[in-house]
Amino acid sequence: MLEDLITLVKIIAVCIAAGLLGNWFSDEVKKAKRKGGPPYSAYASTPGIIIILAVLMLPVLAWWLQR
Repeated sequence: MLEDLITLVKIIAVCIAAGLLGNWFSDEVKKAKRKGGPPYSAYASTPGIIIILAVLMLPVLAWWLQR
């Protein structure tokens, strides 16, 4: 029972972090559009780099978990 609660708290924490990161990235996209910069400039911001690194780490994580 307690293990299920801990797992649920972990899942909720990850979802909250993903939501905050997504909202932060969305704000950066809106700023880039307002400034009239190139559409990819949001990916050079801090949340963009975090998202890119997370996406690039997925194949490494999958490979590591299969070992």
